[in-house]
Formats: sequence, C-alpha cells, structure tokens
Amino acid sequence: MPGREELPSTLERSAKEAQRTWIKAHDSAVEQYGEGERAHRVAFSALKHTHEKVGDHWERKERGRKGPSDPRAAAPRDEPARSGEGVDENASKQHLYDMAKRLGVEGRSHMSKAELAEALRAENRSRTRRARER
Repeated sequence: MPGREELPSTLERSAKEAQRTWIKAHDSAVEQYGEGERAHRVAFSALKHTHEKVGDHWERKERGRKGPSDPRAAAPRDEPARSGEGVDENASKQHLYDMAKRLGVEGRSHMSKAELAEALRAENRSRTRRARER
C-alpha cells in the first residue's frame, strides 16, 4: 500500500515536507522489504534524521540540523536500540529546555538533559493521544 494511504496521524498534522520524507522512505522500503512493520520503521528512521516530534506533529530540527535523533535511528537495522520516540536526543540541552517550555512541561528548570528528553517524550505521547481522540 502506498505510504500516502498509510500516513500516521502525527504526520497528517505535520508539514508537507515531513510527509514527503516519510512517504518516500516508506515506499522505497516496501519495494525492498515488502509491506509491514519494517517499512514503517525505516520510514520513521529516515524522518528522524531531519525532523523531531513536537507534541502531536513533526517539525524540522533546529537550524535544519541533520542526523539521527536517537540510538534507534542511528543503529543498523539488525541491532537492537532504544527509540527516542521522535525527541531529538542529540539536540542541545537548551533546545530541549526550549521545547519543554513551549509545550508547558512543569519543573523543566530543574531537569537534566535526559530528564528533559523523557518529559518531552511523555508530553508528546499525551498530546498525540488527545489529538487522536478528537
């Protein structure tokens, strides 16, 4: 099935550029590996090289930075690795703090970089869940 028809809800709420990135990677992966979870993982890994999840949608990384945003996006496909769930864990602590501020994360001024990333993951999950309920 073409990626356009399988577009995840978080990408439906995202800019066309993020949608195009995911669709192109998904369709290419389907050609190579067939339809299924693997094609989705490949598409999200490609997306995480240029975009980060902000609340219930995806946005271009700060200053157009490129590269993997978490261990899962950086690892070869046969190596197990943890996903950052769209949070750009390689961004600066200041960027993570600014994102937390933008999303209204409580207690952010006392958090470490790892704690900010975890708080952003939790807030992203919460906002995505609410958006899907609408």
